[in-house]
Amino acid sequence: MINIGWIGCGRHARQMLLPQLGRNDIRIAALCDRDGAALERSGAEYGVSRLCSDFRDLIATPGLDAIGMAVGPELHRAASIAALEAGLPVFMEKPPAATAEGAREVARAAEKAGKPVIVGFMKRYSTGNRIAMNELRGGSFGAVLGITGAYMTAPTYFEGEPDYTGFYLHHCVHYMDLIPWFAGEDFGDMQVRSVSPRPGKLLLHLNFTTAGGVIGNVVMGTVQSRGTPMEEIRIMGDHARLHVDNIINVALYRDPPFKAEDPAARLDPACDTLSWTPNFTAAANEDHKGYAALLADAAAVLRGERRDVPDIGDGVRAMERLERMIAQINT
Repeated sequence: MINIGWIGCGRHARQMLLPQLGRNDIRIAALCDRDGAALERSGAEYGVSRLCSDFRDLIATPGLDAIGMAVGPELHRAASIAALEAGLPVFMEKPPAATAEGAREVARAAEKAGKPVIVGFMKRYSTGNRIAMNELRGGSFGAVLGITGAYMTAPTYFEGEPDYTGFYLHHCVHYMDLIPWFAGEDFGDMQVRSVSPRPGKLLLHLNFTTAGGVIGNVVMGTVQSRGTPMEEIRIMGDHARLHVDNIINVALYRDPPFKAEDPAARLDPACDTLSWTPNFTAAANEDHKGYAALLADAAAVLRGERRDVPDIGDGVRAMERLERMIAQINT
């Protein structure tokens, strides 16, 4: 059993992250939040008596094996460095810091401490995205030639931040990790075009190439309703392509023959389209957003096992890409 000290008892942590800990043999030994009511509520829900309003007091709690957190970018940076200096590994939600340099500070602290820092890029773990990546890694798809991704949201989700800081740090940073992950390499050349019909509403297109020749386009913005599907990904190969819609619908298109003039035509699993949609009535873990799988891998790493988790190095690279994008928007 891993004893974790957890920082942040907001809605996201309570709904998405804390419920995954117990099922992965992680015991919440201490909780921290500046909101006293949220702290008391979470403590009662998980039977935690060690409640702190300052993250430094939480990190000093005897008997902790790790620190977890879901707060804000600057607190992610400061609290993770403090935890690492205390010799404790870290799981943190994204983004790892407010700036790329802040993320690099965390990376340096992790290297000095010799402890892992796991970053919550859960979109790698979303069911449809994992299926797509497994197909890419399976060998039969071939080389990735191009990627198009769209990830939208609504302006109300980031109210009060007319400079789009929250949109960039909490929304766009996901695709700064996910799209290069699918491409298998970093962005090379990048061009960003944007349009803003009114304050708070932004649409941007990011065109990119990679050193290996992958080309692509990422569309993000605050001009759609969150009541509609928000994501779609298209991965193009040679006579093969993968579609992931709404993170749960996956289709693999290959190179089938025309069937209209063949009286014996039938579906051929070797070349016809394969598709998958989840069964939401199944009595199983239906966390298709990816938090359950992410925390399962995080728990394994905290136990000393090796897993291919998004780490602080991935966080640094995502923040560097994000800052390149923002610089072009602001030019």
